[in-house]
Amino acid sequence: MSDIMKSAEFCEVALPNRFALAPMTRTSADADGTPNALMADHYERYARGGFGLLITEGTYTDDKASQGYANQPGIINESQIEGWKVIVDRVHAAGSKIFTQLMHAGAQFQANRFTDQPLGPSEVAPKGAPLGFYGDQQLWQIPGAMSDADIQTAIDGFAQSATNAKAAGFDGIEIHGANGYLLNQFLSTHFNKRDDGYGGSLEKRLRLVVEVVRAVRKAVGDNYPVGIRLSQGTVTDPDYQLPEGAAGFRQIVEAVRDAGADFVHTTDGEVNRPHFTDGDQSLAGVAADVPGIGLILNGGIDETSCQEIANQFPGALLAVGKKALANPDFVQRLKDGKEIADINFEMLQPKATISNELAWRKKNAA
Repeated sequence: MSDIMKSAEFCEVALPNRFALAPMTRTSADADGTPNALMADHYERYARGGFGLLITEGTYTDDKASQGYANQPGIINESQIEGWKVIVDRVHAAGSKIFTQLMHAGAQFQANRFTDQPLGPSEVAPKGAPLGFYGDQQLWQIPGAMSDADIQTAIDGFAQSATNAKAAGFDGIEIHGANGYLLNQFLSTHFNKRDDGYGGSLEKRLRLVVEVVRAVRKAVGDNYPVGIRLSQGTVTDPDYQLPEGAAGFRQIVEAVRDAGADFVHTTDGEVNRPHFTDGDQSLAGVAADVPGIGLILNGGIDETSCQEIANQFPGALLAVGKKALANPDFVQRLKDGKEIADINFEMLQPKATISNELAWRKKNAA
């Protein structure tokens, strides 16, 4: 256990250990997207619970079509920046570092205070049904196909939000390119039916991802951590696979590295799940074989698997989700040899908000 708990350097950021809090949507900001005291308590709790790095929930990046959920936090104006500053300061005071995750919902859109019309690469809705955890919408809307101007607006939003995040004191940035949100949609042959420079071959489907990474890197400068979360599947279609297989995923990782990313964050149901149309490699395995880029791993990491995964992927950070929700002090409990609970999804009912979680904890502590 000492290796995971030992202090580490990741993308030139000094961390007390190799555990990261995975980004998890909590829909608990003020209605105007401003982070609040409840969120500050929430993130500080994980820092005090021992996580070396916290990655925030997906944070919207413009006042057009990027917001995906009601009460999702943004980072597009002074009020939101100031709200995040409070959170960053409290996390730092508790001994942890914190990256913000920048997200454009694209077609995976359940609520937006700026527009009723989602935008995506093409007029193709997500598979499955919207997530009841995050809203009451019963069916996905058909998105509008993004124009060149819409695409540029999205790129500019990521870049400006990165500048804002740096001003708020965040230690780094993670771009959300996974789980069915906009950048993942451009990579996906389910969503992306374009016949212009942003669709067709993988190189063209990669174009927006590369342009966003380059824009964010330019916005924050050379000596500031920038990475991207990557997956094949989405929140409602976890088994989608790139037609280009493992070689295609390697091409994506190499492209974001060459565009200026310092790390990739792979996410899947299990870190080592074979998940390609060819061979038996995992997302993590393919990414780990690419030189010159850091690695964060997410998927099924718990107290029984963390040491083996840490040994398998030296230097990688381990991002914990469900076990962290159940145990905000997961890392400290692991260190002390204390019992670690499984998640009870009743804490996320009727919506996955911080206040509902706290009410559930209070009720069950009685």
